[in-house]
Amino acid sequence: MAKPTRSDDWGFPRWRPYGAKSREATRVRLCDREGCGQPGDRPAPKAPNSPERWMFCEAHAAEYNKNWNYFAGLSAEDAARRAAEEESGASAFRSSAHYGWAGAGDGSRSRDEMRALDALELEPDADFKAIKASYRKLAKELHPDVKPGDEAAALAFQKVKAAYDVLRKAEERRTGAKI
Repeated sequence: MAKPTRSDDWGFPRWRPYGAKSREATRVRLCDREGCGQPGDRPAPKAPNSPERWMFCEAHAAEYNKNWNYFAGLSAEDAARRAAEEESGASAFRSSAHYGWAGAGDGSRSRDEMRALDALELEPDADFKAIKASYRKLAKELHPDVKPGDEAAALAFQKVKAAYDVLRKAEERRTGAKI
């Protein structure tokens, strides 16, 4: 008669063994780059149309792929079309971003920018040339040097100047160029 073995089941799930019946160490494939001791969990083809794969860590996979050109062999028109298709597939996330839902307009301008456009008497889709032209026109009309002693004009001028500053800074953020 065989001696009964003690059960691992103590009635609480975390005391049970985790799936494996043996207590051997788990085999981990290491990065195929010479001298690297990191786990190799990112496959890369050894040759075109070959099922064999290198297994790299994240750093060496990035190094392996750094000179790979996604648009190699395509004409300029085909590359532009493929880039546009890729962007159109990913643009749904940006248009549905939670901070864009409650904003005015199409989500490309903030509430402050929309208020600034109203102060400059412009439509929500106005470009920066129109913003600049409207600011200059209103500034010439409302400037305190043109209307000395007129408090209403001075307040309106300050409002127009603040609105232009908001829109100018937003345009600088968008383009990355100093205006």
